[in-house]
Amino acid sequence: MKLLIALSVLVAAVSAGTQPLVEVMPYQDLEGRITNGEVASDAQFPYQAALRLGMEGGYAFCGGSILSDEWILTAAHCTDVAHNVTVTVGVTKLSGENEKFEQKIFVTSKNIIVHEGWNPSTLTNDIALIRLSAKIQFNEHTEPAVLPKNNDGDYVGDLVWASGWGKDSDSATAVSPVLRYIEVPVLKPQTCSTYYLGVITEKMICISTKGHKSTCNGDSGGPLVLKQDDQNILIGATSFGIALGCEKGWPGVFTRVPAYLDWIHAKTGLK
Repeated sequence: MKLLIALSVLVAAVSAGTQPLVEVMPYQDLEGRITNGEVASDAQFPYQAALRLGMEGGYAFCGGSILSDEWILTAAHCTDVAHNVTVTVGVTKLSGENEKFEQKIFVTSKNIIVHEGWNPSTLTNDIALIRLSAKIQFNEHTEPAVLPKNNDGDYVGDLVWASGWGKDSDSATAVSPVLRYIEVPVLKPQTCSTYYLGVITEKMICISTKGHKSTCNGDSGGPLVLKQDDQNILIGATSFGIALGCEKGWPGVFTRVPAYLDWIHAKTGLK
C-alpha cells in the first residue's frame, strides 16, 4: 500500500525494507487546512502562529506555536529547507487586511533550529524551533502556550484542540481566510499503528478524525493543545496524515512535544 503524506514539504519516502510506504506532497500542493472544523473567534487561540516559508522555487505555509516572546515551535519538515520565514501572530484572518493586533516578524534560516535527529525517511524527530529576530508583544490576542511539566501522561481519550488555516474540505481548492479548529480525542498508539504500518513511535501522538474532522496539508507544525486548569498545554505539533484525503477517517499524527522537553529547554533556555 502506498500512502501519500498530506502535511509534508519534502520529497522523501518512508521505507520498510526497499518498499516505499510514504511519499511526500510537492510544494505546489501545500496549503493549510482544518477539515470540518469550527471558525475560531478572536483571541481564542492566542498561541497560534502562521508561518510563510520562503523556499527554492516559491513559498509554503505551515503553522506554529508560541513558546515565549522570542521562540516558536513548529515541524522540522516545514523548516529544514526554508531560506526564511515570516511569522504572523495575533490574527485569526489571513486575508491580507491588517488586523489590529497583528504582528509580523521576518526570520532568516540562521534562526531556525531543526532537530538534529530529524529523518525525513522515517518522519522521526519532526520538530523545529524558530528564534524570532524581534520580540512578540503579548496581549489578550497573543500569548504563549504552556509546555508540559514532564513526559508522564499518555493523554489517551483526552479531548484536545488542533487549529490552523486553510481548506475546510477535501474538495476545497484554496486556503481559508479564517482560523479554524477541531476538538477531538487522542487515540491509543496501538490503534494508530494499525493505520500506518509500524511508522508510529513513542515520540508521536495521534488523534481520532471521526466525523471527518482532521488536520491536513499545511497545518503542519501547528499546535495540539490540552486545555487544563485554564492553561493551554502544548502536547503536539502537526506532523503527517494520509493524502488519500483528510476526510477519510485516518488518524492525524503529531510530534509528541513532551518527549522533547529536554531538547526544547537546552535550545531555548526556557524553563
